[in-house]
Amino acid sequence: MAAWFDITDINELDTPALVVYPDRVKKNIATLVTAIDSTDRLRPHVKTHKCKEVTQLCMDAGIRKFKCATIAEAEMLARCKAPDVLLAYQPIGPKIKRLVALIKQYPDTKFSCLADNYEAASQIDQIALAGQVTLNVFIDLNVGMNRSGIAPQEAFVLYGRCELLEAVKVSGLHVYDGHIHHNDLNIRKQQCDAAFKPVNELMAEFQASGINPVVIAGGSPTFPIHAKRKGVECSPGTFVYWDSGYGEAFDEQQFLPAALVVARVVSLPGETKICIDLGHKSIASENVLDKRVTFLNASQLKPISHSEEHLVLEAGANHHYKVGDVLYGVPHHICPTVALYERAITIQNNQISGEWLNIARDRKINI
Repeated sequence: MAAWFDITDINELDTPALVVYPDRVKKNIATLVTAIDSTDRLRPHVKTHKCKEVTQLCMDAGIRKFKCATIAEAEMLARCKAPDVLLAYQPIGPKIKRLVALIKQYPDTKFSCLADNYEAASQIDQIALAGQVTLNVFIDLNVGMNRSGIAPQEAFVLYGRCELLEAVKVSGLHVYDGHIHHNDLNIRKQQCDAAFKPVNELMAEFQASGINPVVIAGGSPTFPIHAKRKGVECSPGTFVYWDSGYGEAFDEQQFLPAALVVARVVSLPGETKICIDLGHKSIASENVLDKRVTFLNASQLKPISHSEEHLVLEAGANHHYKVGDVLYGVPHHICPTVALYERAITIQNNQISGEWLNIARDRKINI
C-alpha cells in the first residue's frame, strides 16, 4: 500500500513543489475545535496557510474570528466573508489608510488592529476619522517577547487615553507569548502562567473600574495552556499544516503534518552525495542547516550545503539514489515555507486533485 504522502501521479508534478493534503487539514481543524470548550474562543492566525480554501474549512467548522499579520491577509479573510478579523500589527504610515480602505470596502467584516503607544493610536484615530469609519483597537501587551507591546503595568493608562479618541474603539488586550516554547509542557505552563500573571493583575484593575476587556492570547506553543483559561481567545496558526519543528517540540498536540515540500534528485556530485532541487527559495532557511527539512522517505539523509536552488545531502556509501528520485519533506518551519510558493498542489487519495492559491503571500491583493 502507498504511504499517506505518496503521489501516484508524481510524474505530472514539477519540483520543487508545495503539496497539501486537505483531508489531513480537516482533521487538524477538528482536533483544534475539540481542544477547547467553544469555537467562540478560537481566533486562529492565517499566517501559515494564506489561502481562502483553509479559511473556508475553518469557517465550515464553526470558527468565525481570525487573526492575521498583513493587509493582504486581512483582505483575503474579508473576501471569504470572515465576520471578525484582527490585524495583529500596529499599522503605521500608509498601512493605516489601507486598513481604513478595507473597512469601507468590506463593511460586513469587523476589523481591528493593535496599538501599543498613544502616538500611534492618535494617528490611527485621525486617519479613521478622516475616512469616516470606526476602528477597533486592541492594546498590545509585552509579556516577555520584547518585540512589541506595552508593559502590562502601563496599559491601564494607555487604555484610558485611547478610549477618549473619537474614531478609535478600544476592544481589549492582545498578549503574544511567542518566547515561550519549552518542549516540556509542565515547564511551558509554568513559564506561561508567570508571563500571564501581570495580565491577570491588569484585568483585576479593569474589572474594579467596571471594564471587562476581551483578551486574545498566545500562539501554538501555549495554546493548550490558554485554552484552559476562562474567557480567553486563543490564536494558534501552525496547526492547520503543522511542521517538524512543532511536531518534535510539542508532542502533546496531536496535529498531523498536512503540507510537504516535494523535491527531486538532480545530480550526484560524489560517491556518497546527492543534490536535490530544494534551495533557499523553496524551503524556509532561517534555522541551522539540519533544521530545515526532514524527509519522510529518506530520514537518514544529512544536509551538507544549501544554496539558492540546491540542497546537497550526504547519502552514505553504496547509496541507492539516482537522478530523478523523489523526496517528500516535512518543513521544519512551515509558515515562511508557504510564503515561498504562489500555490499549493492538493493531494487526495494519493493523486493530484487541484491547487490552492496562496494569495496572501503577496503584500498586496487589491487594497
